[in-house]
Amino acid sequence: MLATAAVSFGCGPDDVELPTDANAVIERVVDGDTVDVIIDGRGDTVRLIGIDTPETKKPDTPIECFGPEASARLSELLPPGTPVRLERDIDSRDQFGRLLAYVHREPDDLFVNAVLIDEGLAHPYPFEPNTTYSDQFAAAAERARTNGLGLWSACPDEPSP
Repeated sequence: MLATAAVSFGCGPDDVELPTDANAVIERVVDGDTVDVIIDGRGDTVRLIGIDTPETKKPDTPIECFGPEASARLSELLPPGTPVRLERDIDSRDQFGRLLAYVHREPDDLFVNAVLIDEGLAHPYPFEPNTTYSDQFAAAAERARTNGLGLWSACPDEPSP
């Protein structure tokens, strides 16, 4: 069991205690920007904040260009059992109840959100007030687009970052 300090995230009537900079373990990758984790023995779903990958599982939505590749890459970066550090920003949860976090793979501290943009697998997705890394993500997306990486070469209708 991983020990962490807990703070209230204040997510409405269902307030729960969740760790700050939680130590967690990957349970499974849901899609290119969502993972299921175990935190202190309890399961939770994490939405990687600051990024957006093409859809692969959204109901009534077709699979989007380069979505399967983004999901596959996230699965390579975070196979089940991978320990991660979850870094929160201002808002702790989205409208679907998912925990919002920047994900750092342990023990190498790989910043997974940034890697997905660097490799052209995700767009920056600044969503106020969670914008700590917005400038870094925008610059990485511009480099990926300029270099024709990932979705920038495979999906000709992609808008510029």
